[in-house]
Amino acid sequence: MSLEMVPLGRTGTSVSEIAFGTWRFGRQNDTGEVEVDAEQAHRLLDAYAAAGGNFIDTADMYGDGASESYIGDWLSTRDREDFVVASKIFWPTREDANGRGLNRKHLRRQIDTILDRLGTDYVDLLYIHRWDDDTPVDEFMRTLDQFVRDGKVNYLGTSTLEPNAWKVVKANELADKRGYEPFRIAQPRYNVVNREVEGNYLDMCADYDIGVIPWSPLAGGFLTGKYARDETPPADSRAANDQRFADSYLTSENFDALDAVESVAEEVGASPAQVSLAWLMHHPQVTAPIIGARTVDQLEENLVAAGVDLSADQFERLSAAKRYLTV
Repeated sequence: MSLEMVPLGRTGTSVSEIAFGTWRFGRQNDTGEVEVDAEQAHRLLDAYAAAGGNFIDTADMYGDGASESYIGDWLSTRDREDFVVASKIFWPTREDANGRGLNRKHLRRQIDTILDRLGTDYVDLLYIHRWDDDTPVDEFMRTLDQFVRDGKVNYLGTSTLEPNAWKVVKANELADKRGYEPFRIAQPRYNVVNREVEGNYLDMCADYDIGVIPWSPLAGGFLTGKYARDETPPADSRAANDQRFADSYLTSENFDALDAVESVAEEVGASPAQVSLAWLMHHPQVTAPIIGARTVDQLEENLVAAGVDLSADQFERLSAAKRYLTV
């Protein structure tokens, strides 16, 4: 199996139809154990590249910078031009008052830190990891535009947890007026059970030709089928150790949606995770979902989703399994 290439929004750049997320690289769990160390990270990147993957997603705060360092070490043995690398800036990286957000001081320090860790002269895509209401839009858009003019960044994107369509529109309208580089890519949470962006956020992306790169395509593991209605979560699962996750995901309406996923999975001979990924990949507005993995086996199992074919009826059944409800 080899992943196909798809357009990265309207940038003219091509990326693999599944992106590889590296948030587990160098991350320590509650017991202090590193979830994915450097050696395992390189095995995962090797497997992803062997499957035809070229779209690597990281952030300056993943593993306190270890994720970017692992990727940089790996890229040093590869042709950098074969890969499209995305990183993000926003979350605190220092204890001082200016060590977070989108203020110019933090942005300029962090872009140089990111490039140094990755061992490269540029990143293909730089996201603002979250919105910063404390920094004027003109301030951070002008700074981000300068990164593009300096050749440190090719394209800009915005990552979000809560839909903020009007803020992205405001930024892009200002960019158009001032001649700045606009946001060309959006990275929202989107999956079969998290449908908040189906309000005006996706409409905004369509209207402004913004590509959509969903994170959490498996809803933190809920859509893998590891949980069952009215049953105690497995002891080692996220739901068993994170009450907020359990309250958010182990709901009647989410299990109804999971029933639809499992029904389609049985019909096409795939796993619930593969079907959930395939639904996003069949979505006309989605460029490439971001998957993560701790092991090569997990990664390769998820990559199989690229070969899962859904009929129009199956796609619509999954789409209708849980709709976004306006209030």
